[in-house]
Amino acid sequence: MPNGAEKQHAVLIPYPAQGHINPMLHLAKLLHAQGFHITFVLTDFNYGRLVRSHTSDAVKGLPSFRFASIPDGLPPSSADATQDIPSLCQSAIDNFLAPFSHLLADLADDHLSPPVSCIVSDGVMTFTLDAAREFGIPEIFLWTASACGFVSYNHYRHLVDSGLVPLKDMDDVRNGTLEKEVDWVPGLMPGMRLRDFPSFIRTTDPDDIMLNYFIRETSRLPMASAIVLNTFDALENRALVAMQDILPPMYTVGPLSTLVRKSIPDENPLVDLTGSLWREDASCLEWLNGRPAGSVVYVNFGSITVMSTEELVEFAWGLANSGYNFLWIVRPDLVKGETPVLPSDFLEEIEERGMMVGWCDQEKVLEHPAVGVFLTHCGWNSTLESLCGGVPMICWPFFAEQQTNCRYARGDWGWAWRLAMM
Repeated sequence: MPNGAEKQHAVLIPYPAQGHINPMLHLAKLLHAQGFHITFVLTDFNYGRLVRSHTSDAVKGLPSFRFASIPDGLPPSSADATQDIPSLCQSAIDNFLAPFSHLLADLADDHLSPPVSCIVSDGVMTFTLDAAREFGIPEIFLWTASACGFVSYNHYRHLVDSGLVPLKDMDDVRNGTLEKEVDWVPGLMPGMRLRDFPSFIRTTDPDDIMLNYFIRETSRLPMASAIVLNTFDALENRALVAMQDILPPMYTVGPLSTLVRKSIPDENPLVDLTGSLWREDASCLEWLNGRPAGSVVYVNFGSITVMSTEELVEFAWGLANSGYNFLWIVRPDLVKGETPVLPSDFLEEIEERGMMVGWCDQEKVLEHPAVGVFLTHCGWNSTLESLCGGVPMICWPFFAEQQTNCRYARGDWGWAWRLAMM
């Protein structure tokens, strides 16, 4: 940036869930380090969660890096649990545009900050296109999931047109229908089956919110000025080549977490900015320090996965009976509608071998030499972080493109196994 030139001002808005906030914040830090003024937009709900987890200091920002928030239009819900995803998606379409446009108008009137130069929005928050058009501002999308995930979502419409989706009956989930190979999608690996597509095809409802949300969002991505992807060419070349034919200029900048660590010195105050909606428990890193290299099974099912009490107990005894040391992240909302409670005899059994905390700095955990394998839901951030940490994965995909990531991780990329469920 020439001396005396006005700063560029980027307004960044992630989809309001932990796995989307993290990569968007990484990108915001990188842009700020290059001289951009940043406005980072959260929902009021997640802004409040950030304050509760880290005090109000978490949203003070820095000179030329400010946090802002907009309402999400949803009724009150559990203050420290991930909101209902279908409801969030519908509200993004119905309720987000007006307050976001109001924020842009306020920024235009704010003479203490530079004029907004561009909007960087999550690739599944395309309502921002309408605001960008209204204010005459360029729009860039950050696709926070995998490229193979995008190609799969982008062909939802073709699956519907071919009669494969929606399913005729929910028995199709179990009767072999999902084993059908779908070998006609450019950019996907050979041997892809219906079950390997993002899980929102597993519906019998043609009006399903999630199925139609992704059809809508992927169809609007080509309207942007550019697409930024949290991946890299050597990993997903096949999918990226196919995407070039249907999208505006694309820039692969992943893994963003690694780029931040390599580009921003530890003493830079940007390093301390966090988007973690739960308080991270650093005691698990001290616990890992006392374990031999490669001896620990790290278990984390991400920020959205929920399970039944029966599944929780089954995982617990599986870990206990494995004989291995393990670090297990048990979120307060991991069990749907209940507080996770583990059997007392399990806790006695694993007293010397296991540690459980509510949340952690996953990048630091996966870089720790004591960690030998990662039992994961296959979210994209987790998948990239496992690769960067050199830790193989055992996959238990929960929903969305985690199914696709799992298929690639154990097939195309060859560093994972899928957990067989009886």
